[in-house]
Amino acid sequence: MKRGEIVTGIVERTDYPCKGVVRVDDENTVSVKNVLPGQTVSVRVKKVRNGRGEGSLIDVIKPADNEIKAPCESFGICGGCAYMNLSYEDQLKLKEEQVLRLLKGVRGLENIDDGRWQGIKGSPVHLGYRNKMEYTFGDEYKDGPLSLGLHKRGSFYDVVSAGGCKICDEDYGLIVDQTLAFFTEKGISYYHRLRHEGYLRHLMVRKALHTDEIMVAIVTTTQLDFDMTQYKDMLLGLTDRLKGKIVSIIHTYNDSLADIVQSDRSVILYGRDYITEKMLGMEFRISEFSFFQTNTRGAELLYETARDYIGDIGKGEAIVYDLYSGTGTIAQMMAPVARKVYGVEIVEEAVEAARENALLNGLDNCEFIAGDVLKVLEEATAGGSDSSPGGETGSGEAVITEAPDFIILDPPRDGIHPKALRRIIDYNVDRILYISCKPTSLVRDLEVFLAHGYEVVKAVAIEQFPNTSHVETIVSLSRV
Repeated sequence: MKRGEIVTGIVERTDYPCKGVVRVDDENTVSVKNVLPGQTVSVRVKKVRNGRGEGSLIDVIKPADNEIKAPCESFGICGGCAYMNLSYEDQLKLKEEQVLRLLKGVRGLENIDDGRWQGIKGSPVHLGYRNKMEYTFGDEYKDGPLSLGLHKRGSFYDVVSAGGCKICDEDYGLIVDQTLAFFTEKGISYYHRLRHEGYLRHLMVRKALHTDEIMVAIVTTTQLDFDMTQYKDMLLGLTDRLKGKIVSIIHTYNDSLADIVQSDRSVILYGRDYITEKMLGMEFRISEFSFFQTNTRGAELLYETARDYIGDIGKGEAIVYDLYSGTGTIAQMMAPVARKVYGVEIVEEAVEAARENALLNGLDNCEFIAGDVLKVLEEATAGGSDSSPGGETGSGEAVITEAPDFIILDPPRDGIHPKALRRIIDYNVDRILYISCKPTSLVRDLEVFLAHGYEVVKAVAIEQFPNTSHVETIVSLSRV
């Protein structure tokens, strides 16, 4: 193989995340994204090393035997879903193979399928499951008409309409379509990420599964003085057509150069700044930037499984660390069986929401600290390990002054910072529960845990993101 050459082959397997290995001949393979095992594909080679190449997909010459027609007309154009052209049963099988292959590549886990690996649990729903969507204003092609949706596959700039997206329910589609029509009629431009000019940036929609409450947040720059009252009135005019109920409309200003949804300043146009959701007998207030699992039914399965894995942790006397705690769902789940639960989360708004949620659920033994996990653990170590809590950092946040008996880890996609990982290991707790949303980060961190005296007791994959390439994994660790 040579760079620039077009080769043809059969996809032997698909590794996480959605990276196919194409067999070109007896000696050469090339990896390519967005393919399925069993497909015959043509690929343009981008680079080659030791008989292994990387390339970009040109065409699927022959579909896989188990391939189906995707129910979404934008599949293959939109960059969101990867496996919608497989039955859900085959999606689960593929993801389980990917996670198990990664785990068995860790020294000491070669035989994890000896009973410790417990397979994959499917999401109770695999269409219309998302409770949060972030859409981008732009155009589908250069200088084209205004569009509102998701980025095209492989493109940073082009935006494909998402009104018919199948992984969220019809209310999302109606809000997106009417928002696009409204601003198209007003002739308002989107924010050009290269020129840093324009007004419309993003639209975020949240909808609670169990309460049907809807939040709509429109994100713009400050480059135009537009009366958003008109937009608010348009949304409220959709009441009779929506299955849910709009309880929050927010206008968020963002002049950052980065293409992310963030707030320089937010104004409530209608209602309140949160929606409420119920899960596992608890109630949660979810604000604009709060982290909350995007698949509520899947999250209930995830947390029920985590609770089963945790089991008995000391007859109500244990000190629990919930690191990367988000809005405190796991911490509150642990509160009834622990003496004290400390949640640590870097997003201050999520910490504030966690505190409010704990009060809402009548829990007085949860303490949530805003800060980087590594820094908080360093200060916790410096503050001692056997005195009562109550010290403060320079920022006024409480310092943890009790050593943990049990640690729960639910880090972001990049996993745990190496220095924080060593701090966690140094506590020498008997048991750790690791919840991961990225298997490649998980196996990297597991290698460190296993090298420092821990073993994997059991592990399971939890399907949280049907039709996409993502999957959650829960691993129970025990000190040998």
